[in-house]
Amino acid sequence: MCHVIVTCRSMLWTLLSIVVAFAELIAFMSADWLIGKAKPSSSEDVDNRTGGSQEPYHPTLGIYGRCTRISHIQFSRRDMLCGPYAENFNEIASGFWQATAIFLAMGIMILCTVAFVSVFTMCVQSIMKKSIFNVCGLLQGIAGLFLILGLILYPAGWGCQKAISYCGPYASAYKLGDCSLGWAFYTAIGGTVLTFICAVFSAQAEIATSSDKVQEEIEEGKNLICLL
Repeated sequence: MCHVIVTCRSMLWTLLSIVVAFAELIAFMSADWLIGKAKPSSSEDVDNRTGGSQEPYHPTLGIYGRCTRISHIQFSRRDMLCGPYAENFNEIASGFWQATAIFLAMGIMILCTVAFVSVFTMCVQSIMKKSIFNVCGLLQGIAGLFLILGLILYPAGWGCQKAISYCGPYASAYKLGDCSLGWAFYTAIGGTVLTFICAVFSAQAEIATSSDKVQEEIEEGKNLICLL
């Protein structure tokens, strides 16, 4: 018989697992890893409302995508255009970034799988006598290691030609040059820290769902068990 067991710790672990997976996925897909040096608008770019030139803009560069400003002749203004600069994996600007993409993708795939499974832990707490919480916690720890490897390798690619075109000639491995780090990089770091927190907290979720109070509720014949 399926017993639906909901505790504060198990629900918090489930929510954190979902948040971490989405945060890492959004960061990976974003082009806001590097914020390039300011590029001046050309003299032809005039703001129709003020009659003056537009402010300089900062292009951004991601692992495989970028955002830059392009001219729309029909509107006589500039807009930001975001999209992948690499049509395939081999066109990613640096071998280090290719490795970063592989490690991050592997970590994110594991996190998304755990996030999906975590939703069903309310009904199923073990498979083949193995606690789902412990297995998921182990997987989250492995995913965290993949994410760390990806984030360590990423700055090594700052010396590639693509990064230099955005960050200036002084950019090199682990040196930003004229660039600054964007929100996607910090989100990836924050998500990695939360990944390890989730891995540790999974043990608390396991303890909460297998406590004596839960067992007493099961023995009383209750199918829906909610404990604070």
